[in-house]
Amino acid sequence: MATLRYGKDAHIELEAAGGGPIELLGIPRGRPIENVAEAVARAIDEPLDYPPLRRATTPGDRVVLALAPGAPRAAETAAVVVRKLVQAGVHPDGITLLCTEVEEGDDAGDPRRLLEPGLREHIGAHIHDPGNRADLAYLAATESGRPILISRVLHEADLVVPIGGVLDMAAAGYFGIHGGIFPAFADDETLIRFRSLGSLAQNGTHKQALIDEANEAAWLLGISFTIQLLPGDGFRVLEVLAGNCETVQRQASDRYAAAWRQPNAAPRASLVVAAIAGEAGIQTWQNLGRALDNAGRLVDDGGAVAVCCELHDPPGPGVRAIANTRSRQARIHALRRQKPIDALPAAQIARALDRGSVYLLSRLEPDSVENLDMVPIANPTELARLTRQHKMCTLLANASCAILE
Repeated sequence: MATLRYGKDAHIELEAAGGGPIELLGIPRGRPIENVAEAVARAIDEPLDYPPLRRATTPGDRVVLALAPGAPRAAETAAVVVRKLVQAGVHPDGITLLCTEVEEGDDAGDPRRLLEPGLREHIGAHIHDPGNRADLAYLAATESGRPILISRVLHEADLVVPIGGVLDMAAAGYFGIHGGIFPAFADDETLIRFRSLGSLAQNGTHKQALIDEANEAAWLLGISFTIQLLPGDGFRVLEVLAGNCETVQRQASDRYAAAWRQPNAAPRASLVVAAIAGEAGIQTWQNLGRALDNAGRLVDDGGAVAVCCELHDPPGPGVRAIANTRSRQARIHALRRQKPIDALPAAQIARALDRGSVYLLSRLEPDSVENLDMVPIANPTELARLTRQHKMCTLLANASCAILE
């Protein structure tokens, strides 16, 4: 029997049929940081190949903290940075927290929520709208002549401090440490272009060109300092890296691989149970797609994949579209033609469905899951019953993060 953790705090005990072998993969090396705030403070006071952040500002600066989507403990990190900036003499009214989305009416989604009230009321918070032309500014043209439209808030800032989460460079939809700036805070057209199916090729020239474009946009914005959070088990923080962008990118890639690269993968199993652990911001369709891709490397031909997560957001247009076609070729063709914003997870789900059955334990309504050609699992008991029907079962913890050979 093995324990698999998923969601924010949930876990499940699983065993294979007749007490058969059950393999557990996806546990990173290293222990998560106990006190993230202290680690962030230390990282920005002693950055890599860069002076302390307090020496990079002046009192009249307009400073923007750009919170990349999916970064672990981003609000906690931002609170530490804000306090450090204020201590350095930056006026609170000149500090803005920029993010891609906040749930309306939900204080838990406010990136300023961990600041004390007297400070919080002076700090700005802006939600980027990629479809609103008034929210965008022309930055420059790339070397290829393509115009770069970026958040006006970033464009008008004197200092931009990115706060991002590190992933494997091969992960779908990840474009390095600067991807949390561009395309994250670009226009709709750019977002769609970056999420085109060509970027699914892990080592392809198309994805490298997009990474280069993200780096170029950050350079044009004058970004030379970054804060990157290396995720650990359950999307807790394993390390905080801050400092010169090139140094951070190099060390982030090396340390991520050292933590997350799995040893020789287990033999292919008839059932792979993949888990997405972490808070609400991690329970996304994008991470579901990544989890299914990784699980597909472990499942036998015609086998099944079950994903445990707490996903509750409704599916996007691309994911909905794949349920209305009968073959992978037709699904992929439709995604290439329609170019939905969720094309990457939609393609990954389509690929998983073509491999075999996909079961989903989530917070979605069962009818919604069935409409996507997946099999809903109502509760952990049902999932435990499913695993006991398979003689060989592999469990993949942190399925959206693990690096499988």
